[in-house]
Amino acid sequence: MPQNKLSRWIHTIGPGLIVAALVFGPSKLTITSKIGAGFQYDLLWIIIIAIFFMAIYTLIAERIGLASDSSLLTMIGERWGKGVAKVVGFGIFLVCASFQTGNSVGVGIAIGELTNTNNLYWIIVFNCIGIFLLFFRNFYKVLEKLMISLVGLMLVAFLITLIEVKPDMVKVFKGLFVPRVAEGSVGLIIAFMASCFSIVGAFYTSYLVQERKKISSNVVVKGSRSSLTGIIMLGLLSAIVMISTGAILFPLGIDVKTATDMSLALRPAFGDYASAVFLIGLFAAGFSSIIGNASIGGTLLSDALGYGSDFSSKNTRMIIAVVMIIGGVIAIIFGGAPLELIVFAQSITIFIVPVIGIAMYRISIDRKFMGDLVASPFLKISGGIGLLVVLILAVINFIDIFLK
Repeated sequence: MPQNKLSRWIHTIGPGLIVAALVFGPSKLTITSKIGAGFQYDLLWIIIIAIFFMAIYTLIAERIGLASDSSLLTMIGERWGKGVAKVVGFGIFLVCASFQTGNSVGVGIAIGELTNTNNLYWIIVFNCIGIFLLFFRNFYKVLEKLMISLVGLMLVAFLITLIEVKPDMVKVFKGLFVPRVAEGSVGLIIAFMASCFSIVGAFYTSYLVQERKKISSNVVVKGSRSSLTGIIMLGLLSAIVMISTGAILFPLGIDVKTATDMSLALRPAFGDYASAVFLIGLFAAGFSSIIGNASIGGTLLSDALGYGSDFSSKNTRMIIAVVMIIGGVIAIIFGGAPLELIVFAQSITIFIVPVIGIAMYRISIDRKFMGDLVASPFLKISGGIGLLVVLILAVINFIDIFLK
């Protein structure tokens, strides 16, 4: 019996690990590294908050997916009109285009620094490859597994480093459970919340649940466990990177400006190979997300425009390609300050996310659409607080960017 339980646990945690590795792209890697290097363990508490609200909105999205065979954007159109559905769809498109910028920059600087060549060439090359792979999905699935494996190896490298350096656990626990906002940290807090508390990612979960529901109701239950496991693993991976960079880079006073700066966090365990290990992992993190992230933005905008959410549709694939192109173009235009661009792009998305979150939340509490699956009191309260957090961050970000 214990062996059966262990087997079930492995089957549950396996997909969650894969999801976490796939989602842990260049944006999260850059932002968590910069937080650790700049503020050591002081901002670890934001991981708990972001992961908690991400879990809440994922559960809300899964209920929505189970409650109806209509897509979430279709429900929004029925509730407030097709114009609102298009606004939400376009907002998601913009958020994904922003994340796509981070993916393109991550790929460019990884290969650029690894080969000592111009980052911009690689941004163009790998976005073109990404668009090409839209039409060869079977090959991409094999390639994606390789990329996820490489990301996983990089994260294992951080874990090995963490064990090697033995951080001050008293300070770590204080950082986790005693919230404080260090001077100059607001921009990074907002960027981290935008990338980790991904309402857009939760929104898309409702579509995935509907796909699973077509296969089997049992698959939906397993999917729910896998989603929550993936979110928890994402939090753990963020903590590992943040603690590692805090233990190694913060005492050295290193201001993270390049990928090579971030790779110094692996030096205690990997010596001269640290840079290569990190850059290969950064490339894999970026490239594995190029199609995945663009697919979310393109599919949902396609649905909002009335073309449906079927990936095999020519219109859907064209819109997905547009997401890739926009992300690549922005990365090329602002390629002079790549890591700063990643942080800025993530923080900007916080302006769009409240609109998406409000629409999603209102549907979840509407019994007309949800029936018996209407949000429970716990989800209503927690979801409302999550929206309030996002709105406050949007106001703070507006003041920080435009009024200072």
